[in-house]
Amino acid sequence: MTATGPQDGLVAQWWATAVSRVEPGIVELREHPVQDLIGHATFVETIWLMLRGELPGAEQAGLLEAALVAGVDHGPQAPSIAAARMAATCGVGLNSAVATGVNMLGDVHGGAGQQCVELLGEIVERQDQGAARTTGEAGQPAREAGQPIREAEERARDAEFEPAAAEVVGEWRARSRYLPGFGHRFHPRDPRRDPLLALVDRAVADGLVEGAHLRAARAVEELLNRGRDGRKPVPMNIDGATAVIYAELGFAAPLARGLFVLSRSVGILAHAWEETGQGRRNKSPMPPSMVPVHLVAPTARR
Repeated sequence: MTATGPQDGLVAQWWATAVSRVEPGIVELREHPVQDLIGHATFVETIWLMLRGELPGAEQAGLLEAALVAGVDHGPQAPSIAAARMAATCGVGLNSAVATGVNMLGDVHGGAGQQCVELLGEIVERQDQGAARTTGEAGQPAREAGQPIREAEERARDAEFEPAAAEVVGEWRARSRYLPGFGHRFHPRDPRRDPLLALVDRAVADGLVEGAHLRAARAVEELLNRGRDGRKPVPMNIDGATAVIYAELGFAAPLARGLFVLSRSVGILAHAWEETGQGRRNKSPMPPSMVPVHLVAPTARR
């Protein structure tokens, strides 16, 4: 890519960018005049354009939009929302309240989507390197009597990822007991999981995405719930389901976090704005009538 502009001095080269072009009378986003986008491109399509350098197809934009909608809010139980609401009562302004919430989105709260994309990517790569494939005689998927051939083929494709999933999950759990994208501290079964995965299933059937990351995620889910009869299940959560979408659409793992931040900032803004209208000042994490438990330090040994 060659740099072009009204000047080729050091400063112009210092800020060289392909994202936008802004000159007197000109505003272009990824070489698209903004006046051509206004009224024609949706906000989600523009997000894709800015990150990927080209406009998405309608189906791609729809899948991305579903993931963004799903991550918008999770109530004051989420530290990012609670922090933004408290900040909004401290006289810092709406922009600072939103920034406070966004800055809470780190590795533990907000980073699971990126981590899950990395996890699924490792499984897909391991599978591509030659993980065992479950097939019947003459290379055809083994199936039970009376089982439709297509269903058998789908089950066989899902089963292909089980050895790779077991290997990679074992490696991740050797480093940490936490596995991003699975289980939820609040929901027995995340209500956002099923509709998101249904959309990915449809996208796979339509040939929009390959489905490898979807099969990897389901292999992990199957692995985590094997032998858990009678115990709390460990289903895929919002971070896992959106990670599948972002990975299937070809977004790099760090962008999964960036897109989640973009999505959650809408909920953060809404909560901060609501809080500003409720008249509280210096809102604390608990009502004034509640007093934290006082911990007494153990007596020092002599």
